[in-house]
Amino acid sequence: MRATEGDQLVQHGRIVGQHDKIGEITQVLGENGAPPYRVHFPDGHEAIMSPGPDCQVKHPAHSDQSAGPTSLFR
Repeated sequence: MRATEGDQLVQHGRIVGQHDKIGEITQVLGENGAPPYRVHFPDGHEAIMSPGPDCQVKHPAHSDQSAGPTSLFR
């Protein structure tokens, strides 16, 4: 699993009816994009996470590179 700052970390629900948790990776603490990651969630919670098999990294689509990075939750 590789990520950069600004990517989304999606933790899929593990039981029926449990929603996915989506957070923004604000800091990559491992080498070359490897975990652990500092993740900021929309409710203001932050966590250091080493994602397991129930997680997925989504890279934002950058159609306009001149606009610069944007934050999804701040």
